[in-house]
Amino acid sequence: MQTLYSGLSRGTEALVHHGRVPHSEHDRMRAPFQNGDFPFPVKYGYMAVGRVAKGPERLIGRTVFCLHPHQDVFCVPSNAVTEIPDGIPALRAVLAANMETAINVLWDGRPSLGDRITVIGAGVVGLLVGYLAARIPGTDVTIVDIQESRAEVARALGIAFRVGDPLTAPASDLVIHTSSSPTGLASALKAAGPEARIVEASWYGNREVKVELGGAFHSQRLQLRSSQVGTIPPHQAPRWDHSRRLELALRLLADDRLDALISSVDPFEQIVHRIPERLAAAETLCAAFAYPATPSSLP
Repeated sequence: MQTLYSGLSRGTEALVHHGRVPHSEHDRMRAPFQNGDFPFPVKYGYMAVGRVAKGPERLIGRTVFCLHPHQDVFCVPSNAVTEIPDGIPALRAVLAANMETAINVLWDGRPSLGDRITVIGAGVVGLLVGYLAARIPGTDVTIVDIQESRAEVARALGIAFRVGDPLTAPASDLVIHTSSSPTGLASALKAAGPEARIVEASWYGNREVKVELGGAFHSQRLQLRSSQVGTIPPHQAPRWDHSRRLELALRLLADDRLDALISSVDPFEQIVHRIPERLAAAETLCAAFAYPATPSSLP
């Protein structure tokens, strides 16, 4: 496969880059085609889009998505790639893995018609969760972030945006936390209404996180659960597998507005220098890399 673009998953890859994967998670957090062992250095990544050069005839010349680290040319089994539907640009398709995560988060949250939903954290996953939740009839979706600059992207996706503290808003039926911040998690618990669900979609690596389970947590009978994309939620597992979920994620990318989530496109030749820069920059959403013979600017 000849890579066209790869995407940087800022939250997870920052933890990997800084050697913050806990020893207990070394096996579970391996990328499908990772080289090396944690903590670091390893060859990591899982957002590659490319064109098939050799393989089954039905795939030759097709543009496909693969959960593969940043690499210009690689060989994988044919069942490790998924064809990208016609009409979806290769660059946008790097968002497929993040879209899968957003799907899983909402499966875990089980939103209902008319729910008041608050998403805390306007990174790529949070924005995709809000984008999908807002398409459920009758829902009232607000995304909250401390960076006011995220307002423009949120509104481009049709999501109401609030800066900072969500507590001035009415209590929520469902709260989804994606900010990877203990402060954000505390806000998520406080934003939830009686019997509400809080889905913790952040991953903290080896950081210790204080969770405030005093106050109204018990009296309001709040429900706090984790969400992790590596496992299909039990109520979906009898009918869904990872392949079907990825196919759905790719179909859901058929919206030009989602291009707003690609915050930069750098040449692959600069990847060694650019990855640390993009991971450190607060304004980064999805940083993409363009490989030789592909344009290094947004389409």
